[in-house]
Amino acid sequence: MATTITAVDVHDVRFPTAEAGDGSDSINRGDYSATYVELQTSSGVVGSGLTFTNGRGNELTCGAVRALSHHLVGLSLEGLDQVAFFRSLTADPQVRWLGPEKGVIHMAAGAMVNAVWDLRARLAGKPMWRFLSEMDTDELVNSVDFRHISDAITPDEARSILDKGRDGYGERLALLQDQGFPSYTTSVGWLGYPDEKVRDLTRAAYAEGWRAMKMKVGGEIDDDVRRARLIRSEIGPDALLMMDANQIWDVDEAIANMERLAEADPYWIEEPTHADDVLGHARIASALASRGIRVATGEVAANRVIFKQLLQAEAIRVCQIDACRVAGVNEVLSILLMAAKFGVPVCPHSGGVGLCEYVQHLAIFDFLRVGTSLDGRMVEYVDHLHEHFVDPVSVRGGRYLLPTAPGYSVAMKPSSVAEFSFPEGPAWR
Repeated sequence: MATTITAVDVHDVRFPTAEAGDGSDSINRGDYSATYVELQTSSGVVGSGLTFTNGRGNELTCGAVRALSHHLVGLSLEGLDQVAFFRSLTADPQVRWLGPEKGVIHMAAGAMVNAVWDLRARLAGKPMWRFLSEMDTDELVNSVDFRHISDAITPDEARSILDKGRDGYGERLALLQDQGFPSYTTSVGWLGYPDEKVRDLTRAAYAEGWRAMKMKVGGEIDDDVRRARLIRSEIGPDALLMMDANQIWDVDEAIANMERLAEADPYWIEEPTHADDVLGHARIASALASRGIRVATGEVAANRVIFKQLLQAEAIRVCQIDACRVAGVNEVLSILLMAAKFGVPVCPHSGGVGLCEYVQHLAIFDFLRVGTSLDGRMVEYVDHLHEHFVDPVSVRGGRYLLPTAPGYSVAMKPSSVAEFSFPEGPAWR
């Protein structure tokens, strides 16, 4: 019997992270929050999805979910037209003007799209990475909206990439089952942490097996240089050190500051300037190429069209998808396929509530069916808030272990939803 969605429940869940400086960077100082969506169904199975925000913005995304929820109530999963479903949320003529395909509406759509995919994977009894990886090529291609990106990738090209991804699938899966997926940690270098805390966290991370770490930059440049020297002195010359400016610099400022920071041998500079400045990123990438410093971005890239332009302009050498900034699995599929065509490795962003839980599935699928190489591929890891999830991420020795439970791993514990719901939860009263 077909499963039908009967209700869309949305929860405004916020965690008080700002006070301790967790998640702090050159621009953001908010409380990590989740617009958490639960889909009630005729079969009794619940689909879960969320989008990550940073405090009061959660009010807006929760409101947007409510404004779009009528598209899901009564929806049957049997024979679902994926592109029509995707467009019903991302191109609703009553609200599309507020985007289009960006910002609050798009992020709310992402939470809902992801909840539907979580529901599908749960009904199939598979973790999301396996559900996607074992999916027929035509079904994957038919899940992608190629409108506005067909000049960068066509359905036939996507089909060829996915078919080729079947070759060696078993060997790649065995490798991940044996070794896990490569990762790096951002937990050592939040901008609000004092030097001694950065030093202690770096030493602890290195002892735990991490050989790739990321620090936040974008404060006073002398402070950035000092902190970079500190971390590099702790991890030695062979470990990877990434830097993240969180969009704070102008283009020329980014180039000048990275010339100063080059002494610490950064593997990449992330979000060196405004997220929408494709040509600015291209200019920075060109200027830093001789230094061997890659440009990475994507965590707040609004949609597949921005990613298309970043790739076409050779503005990035690392593609950073976010599971819920763009409109969920359907749009992520299109970005993974474009990155594969342009030969740019994908290293998902996961600094936020539930993002580690989400993107592990996307990275595993990308390796198994799309990119087919671990060269340059890593998943970000941060060590807070996992305890609030029913199926939290599992990391050992600096590598993600493959999830085994059905679904997309973002179902939150009811006790956590109750405690941290804003404003009525005990944590906020």
